[in-house]
Amino acid sequence: MRGEDTMELTVTDKFTGERIGAVPWADAPAVDAAVLRARDAFADWRDVPAHERARVLRRAADIIEARGEAFARTISREAGKAWKHATGEVARSVETFSFAAEEAKRLHGETIPMDASASGERRVGFYLRTPVGVVAAITPFNFPLNLVAHKVGPALAAGNTIVVKPAEETPLTAVLMAEAFAEAGLPDGVLQLVHGDGPGTGEWLVTHPVPAKVSFTGSPPVGRRITQIAGLKRVTLELGNNSGTIIEPDADLERAIPRCVMSAFANAGQVCISLQRLYVHESIAARFMAEFVRQTNALVVGNPLDPATDVGPLISDEAADRAEAWIRDAVSEGAKIEAGGRREGRLLWPTVLTGTRPEMAVMCQEAFAPLVSIVTYRDFAEALRMLDDSPYGLQAGVYTRDLHKAFGAVRRLDVGGVMINDTSIFRVDHMPYGGNRMSGIGREGVRFAVEEMTNLRMVVVNLE
Repeated sequence: MRGEDTMELTVTDKFTGERIGAVPWADAPAVDAAVLRARDAFADWRDVPAHERARVLRRAADIIEARGEAFARTISREAGKAWKHATGEVARSVETFSFAAEEAKRLHGETIPMDASASGERRVGFYLRTPVGVVAAITPFNFPLNLVAHKVGPALAAGNTIVVKPAEETPLTAVLMAEAFAEAGLPDGVLQLVHGDGPGTGEWLVTHPVPAKVSFTGSPPVGRRITQIAGLKRVTLELGNNSGTIIEPDADLERAIPRCVMSAFANAGQVCISLQRLYVHESIAARFMAEFVRQTNALVVGNPLDPATDVGPLISDEAADRAEAWIRDAVSEGAKIEAGGRREGRLLWPTVLTGTRPEMAVMCQEAFAPLVSIVTYRDFAEALRMLDDSPYGLQAGVYTRDLHKAFGAVRRLDVGGVMINDTSIFRVDHMPYGGNRMSGIGREGVRFAVEEMTNLRMVVVNLE
């Protein structure tokens, strides 16, 4: 939130509420200055050899890994993320930057058979990938290091410069990351941070005429706004989901149930691919439900810095208010709380609902909270229809040993990724990641983000 000094953004511990730091609030002139510094730095950075860009990225990854505990502590405090998940995020970011270092060396073009056209005879053609220039990136609070890495790593690997606006709730982790890059030898101006809110700082960054590319992770309303104001810029949007997973009778429940529990409640459900809708075949529903509820009730809720904690606080009082209201509304309309439902401040105990209907907010919107609805079904085709009945389309999961059903789901579901014998939450950082419909535009995953952040330059040589 904004401090008493209007040029300062105050950062709080999301569990205790205490002030843990502050960053400068970027007004329009500050955003302009950052973008112009990035533009000026691009002139030199674009010509830095690939192996040198890779060395900087690799060195930054090593520094982050060496300071992993400090990064994890900052993430836990400013994002409220449980320690075990904060340390996991640090490890993932090290891998993301390592992938980016490798991709810096793989940037290549392709030859084109010009004589496939009669008018192309005696010509040689090929294309190169070239950096777009300045990238404007806006990142969310839920992964304040790794989702920044997914924009910074590919941008630098491709030879771009980048201006990042981290989430206003969680800017301190990005500051630590920028310090690691400075120590790794990244030239001044190549990586810029600006801090502030979306309607002010974010919009000034998106509408600035210099950036050639906007990469945003956040909510659909903001994504829609960006497409309206960005102008003639490339845009990548990752806009979330209300993810579903199907559990068939032949599923390995000993593996599926704990995985589903983790998928629903990790990071207090504040993950774009959190498991929010769970479809369980009626023949195994009673067994599944009993064990799922037992394991849910065993989760430890509390201080995220405690290594025993599984579920920490939601990011804000407003987020907790909204989730609690959605649960209350669902119950008033006939749903039943099978586990959880308790709230203390920003802590919301992992909540399992049954008796929900598709039109309820807990089913048709993105909760971004530790709650999951369990719905039974009779046949697989029905389950696919219910899972695909969503305005979103990021990722989905299907547990089955039947390859015919598995590939039927791959063909049928309008999503960016189908996880077979896993839940919607699975992601590794080099795979293409992104969604369809309201879940966004374009793909992340280091190699694929590099492609989104480069232009094709065609070269034709006339041999006549």
